[in-house]
Amino acid sequence: MRWGLVGLVVALAACGSGDEYEISAQALYCPGVVAGVGPDAEPAQAAALQAAQKPGEGRQRYLIRYRERDSVSAARVSGLGGLVHHAYRSVPVIAARLSAEERALLAEDPAVESIEPDLPRRLLGTTPPPLPPPPPRVKRGSVGEYTQGLHLVEAPWVWDTNRDGALDSSVPTGEGITVCVLDTGIDPEHPELKSAYAGGKDFVDGDDEPWDSTERGWGHGTHVAGIIAAQLSSPGANVSPTMDSQGVVGVAPGVRLLIARVLDGQGLAWSSTIVAGLEWCQQQGAHIASLSLGGPAGNSFERAAFKAAAQSGMLVIAAAGNSGEALDYPAAYPGVLAVGAVDHALRRAHFSARGWGLSLMAPGVDVLSTVIQGVGTISQLEVGDIPYDSRPLYMAPAGKFTARLVDCGDGSTMSSCKNPTCDGFVAYVDLNPSVPLEVQLTHVMRQGALALIVGDAPHEGGLVDLSIGRRGHWVPAALVSHETGLAMRRMAGFTAHVKLHKSDYALASGTSMAAPHVTGAAALVWSTRPDTLTAAQVRELLESTAKDLGAPGRDWDHGYGLVRASAAIQVLQPLK
Repeated sequence: MRWGLVGLVVALAACGSGDEYEISAQALYCPGVVAGVGPDAEPAQAAALQAAQKPGEGRQRYLIRYRERDSVSAARVSGLGGLVHHAYRSVPVIAARLSAEERALLAEDPAVESIEPDLPRRLLGTTPPPLPPPPPRVKRGSVGEYTQGLHLVEAPWVWDTNRDGALDSSVPTGEGITVCVLDTGIDPEHPELKSAYAGGKDFVDGDDEPWDSTERGWGHGTHVAGIIAAQLSSPGANVSPTMDSQGVVGVAPGVRLLIARVLDGQGLAWSSTIVAGLEWCQQQGAHIASLSLGGPAGNSFERAAFKAAAQSGMLVIAAAGNSGEALDYPAAYPGVLAVGAVDHALRRAHFSARGWGLSLMAPGVDVLSTVIQGVGTISQLEVGDIPYDSRPLYMAPAGKFTARLVDCGDGSTMSSCKNPTCDGFVAYVDLNPSVPLEVQLTHVMRQGALALIVGDAPHEGGLVDLSIGRRGHWVPAALVSHETGLAMRRMAGFTAHVKLHKSDYALASGTSMAAPHVTGAAALVWSTRPDTLTAAQVRELLESTAKDLGAPGRDWDHGYGLVRASAAIQVLQPLK
């Protein structure tokens, strides 16, 4: 079973050889054009999943649940030949790789209650040198760092009441609260995050360096961390011309961040890894665990682990999911605060999962935050001297190009462009789910395109996050909405300007982005009284003061409504 990383990164990679689309590097339409992927292309996710499920020795991953805690025996499993990789404290379970014969023998053990598959989820080494002391937190920056999402959840109303771009004195900022983020890791050198990062553990590689890296993606975990804890005024960060020169700021810039890397380079995590990370967060004294990941089914092992985490006093917050349908797990487990996504107009995002277990909504469309340094891009687009909103395609390079706009249809063939030229042009294509995006891009590049504009499929809400799918030889490429795309087609022949600026920040959409907004709001509320408030009280405050959306009261599509940090804190003021 495959599980989707909750970040709405739509990777339309070709899974086959690609010969049917002519994407090999031969037979160029325009001489000298190099386009497409090379022999160093990243392996398909399916291949990685298969390798993870079926290691070379023929074993598969299982969760062995015992009837009593005293009966748990890693030695017994190892003695049968099983490869034990974790024994848990919160539940009487051992995670191990077993052959069919070993599984059968354990199933006969009266002490064993059940043996379940270790479910995969999407989106143990040497001790590194001690981390250097974090730089001091900066308390003054610019109101230009306040994102739209930040305003919607009312964070600046909590810690910058006079709107001067500086933290007020003696106000809640998240100080005294520890947030543990279970994701792809973090870029610990990002100027926005250095002073908030307090340590972590990598449950994929088995060391204490939970680093996001370009080999593992674009920086999903770093993006989530920035939404929670980016700092005011971050000199050294690479911003784009469309941003404030000092970057962005998180919802709770005073929190202490712990990072548990549980997702691998393919955006895959296992139940066993996630629960190991969750237990580590508890052991480190985290007040809040934030998970922007999930999948469409649960198991008794996870259910018990998340119940134990809630009973320990930790507030667990998870992204609702991006299917637009039923809640993903772990968001659907009892006791987990499930977060859906709205756009900047407070409309439910078309992809946001729904259900009676949904608790709160938060900004999850076109959210600007931190990514791995040097990986992000911000796009600017003009056609006929008219600027248009756009989104860069992940894995498209930075650069700029100005030329005539050419209609290339859906880019499915080597003759799709109308009146192309090898002297160069800007291609417009419509997104076509039946044609891999890398194939569309390869085709128009071979016809002479030196930049690409992609028109999104029709849907409500903001632009999705679109990836070319694999690293290779590409040109600057940006995505526009379906409505803008219709206008673009009519503007063929006009001059188009496409610019992708390098940036340590990027826009992203998904319930992955909504969940950390609620995490930050919870940290602000908790930091008003870190020694006396409980997780249950913090949750109740957030839910009872949410802005009602949709049908009156709690509803299927919006839960209690939009999280509002300031409104929740105001309820506490008379109690001071």
